Amino acid sequence: MEVESKTSFGGMESKSKEVKVVTGGKLRPFDLVLRVVALALTLVAAVLLGLDKQTKVVSLQILPTLPPMDAPVTAKWRYLSAFVYFVVSNAIACSYAALSLLLSVGNSKGNKGLGLAITVMDLVMVALLYSSTGAAGAIGLMGYEGNSRVRWGKVCNVFGKFCNQVAVALGLSFFGGLAFFLLVVMAAFAVNKRH
Repeated sequence: MEVESKTSFGGMESKSKEVKVVTGGKLRPFDLVLRVVALALTLVAAVLLGLDKQTKVVSLQILPTLPPMDAPVTAKWRYLSAFVYFVVSNAIACSYAALSLLLSVGNSKGNKGLGLAITVMDLVMVALLYSSTGAAGAIGLMGYEGNSRVRWGKVCNVFGKFCNQVAVALGLSFFGGLAFFLLVVMAAFAVNKRH
């Protein structure tokens, strides 16, 4: 919105145009939808991997001269630090999405400082989610393909349900990070429009 103003200085008048930017006042519906989507995706990703557990009976051969022994083996997300990081990161992002949703709704007066803080934290959530998704994805790939150099065998052929839930959680978290990224892009475009 443009506003004309007259100023006088030392008996001389000058006209100048100021551009006032209205940052708040009305809520952007797409912003709220993306925050709700990010909240839902990160919540489901954290719960899906946090509840992921599978037990199988596996034949183990301790010595070549002894017969194989059947033992129950359990795959849990807590056994790998990358999965722990993933669950905690998604829980943090989900909590932040809920908080930022409330702050965005409560920021109807357009507090610029709060808007900037929310945008910066959205960017932090993008980094957090993508780093945890990358870490968990690397371990998931190791479980799917194995690594003959360090003698890690494939485990997804035994723990198929566990690996499938990990894959779905990774996809959900990726799209949750994408929702936060789109929020940052929208904020950047809004700043660009103002100037």
